[in-house]
Amino acid sequence: MGKLGLAVVGGKVASEKGLYRADIGVRNGKIEQISSPGDLRAAEQSIDATDMLVMPGAIDIHWHCRAPDDPERGDFATESRAAAAGGATTVMEMPISKPACATPAIFRKRRALGEQDSYVNFALYGAPGTLGRDDVLGMAAEGAIGFKIFMIDPPAGREADFLGLCLPDEGDLFQALTLVKETGLRCSVHAESAPLVSYFTKAIRSSGRSDPMAHAESRPPIVEAIAITKLISMAEVIDVPVHIAHLSSRIGLDLVRQAQARGVPITAETCPQYLFFDKQSMLEAGPFAKINPPLREQTDVEALWSGLIDGTLTAVGTDHAPFFVEEKERGWDNIWEAPPGSPATETFLPVMMDAATKGRLTVAQVVRLVCASPAKLFGLYPQKGTIQIGSDADITVFDPQREWTVDPEKMHSKARFANRLYSGMKLTGRVCHTIVGGKEIYRMGDIVGERGDGAFVRPPLRAN
Repeated sequence: MGKLGLAVVGGKVASEKGLYRADIGVRNGKIEQISSPGDLRAAEQSIDATDMLVMPGAIDIHWHCRAPDDPERGDFATESRAAAAGGATTVMEMPISKPACATPAIFRKRRALGEQDSYVNFALYGAPGTLGRDDVLGMAAEGAIGFKIFMIDPPAGREADFLGLCLPDEGDLFQALTLVKETGLRCSVHAESAPLVSYFTKAIRSSGRSDPMAHAESRPPIVEAIAITKLISMAEVIDVPVHIAHLSSRIGLDLVRQAQARGVPITAETCPQYLFFDKQSMLEAGPFAKINPPLREQTDVEALWSGLIDGTLTAVGTDHAPFFVEEKERGWDNIWEAPPGSPATETFLPVMMDAATKGRLTVAQVVRLVCASPAKLFGLYPQKGTIQIGSDADITVFDPQREWTVDPEKMHSKARFANRLYSGMKLTGRVCHTIVGGKEIYRMGDIVGERGDGAFVRPPLRAN
């Protein structure tokens, strides 16, 4: 046996079953050796993980960048660097672009862009909204990790970004899900009822309100619940795996739990913003807390934590959505003028591990929610999401004791100064090293990798 390329020594390996002491040896991008402390073969490079946790790299299943059409907001390079700083070794990029990633030709261009610029591994969703069988099956053949649908109308002024993504019509939605079933892939859905969003928004805006809280009140939990009810029915009848993106409400969670109990193929994620903030944050952060679905009541927050623990919620993804400060600032005078979304990739693993420090989750549960379960959901396990011999050497070395304060000045995202939700948050635990395919990409605050170090990730090929 030859010399190892990289050794990670002295730490505790974190798995979804618990912690154990071991040294990890890497060669040719794979984990080749897991040994008792001190028993690894010689390696060309060594990382001292003493007093640290050696974790599978986090997998962010809900992530946006803005390349190539809005590079001032963020691109594959800047936002993947931020992802590495947040402990993610793989991101799954949603298909919002100009035009939306809804055909095989556009998909190939997105892939080429990611391969050129990304610092971490990346996968791509396709948008099935053209309702063209050749488009949907073609993107699956190109390596789509899954598909994404919005049940709402596109935001005003951003119609091109969402062409082929938005299916507010129930017949179109049913047709799209039927096509997705042919691919064997999972369909992630932004579940809000378009008619109810229109109804509530029109009522509030006609009253003259434009304050930040008006946005939250324009999309009450019933908006999410009605959409989820439709999806449950369609998933059950069509027998297609449907995944609820960024679930935010107690009522929505209860509906998913009940459907899962009777065997409906439906899963759901939530996001850190719905776990660590409630609608009162709109009063402090204003447009910087404007996201869709909106932040909810504290009772919803507590319900989501319960859903993570009992397994109703399969995963946590960030819904990282970079915008520049000037765009968000417009919402102070008129909340309707600010785009929805918040950058969250750079605090992904730290906020979840801080919750473990505070006793809300165990470290094993964090590994399940941000590493193992995301990989299993999309057919990538045990290639990713675990530390096993033969698995990809995607590893995050995490210091669980290090205290720090989130400071946008020191962040890597182009949208870092729009990160008002997390700015100033005091956390215990920080990413020290992020390793992608056996190569160190992030080290103690600095990016040490290069553009193109990340690889395109696709699900396993289906047997004919």
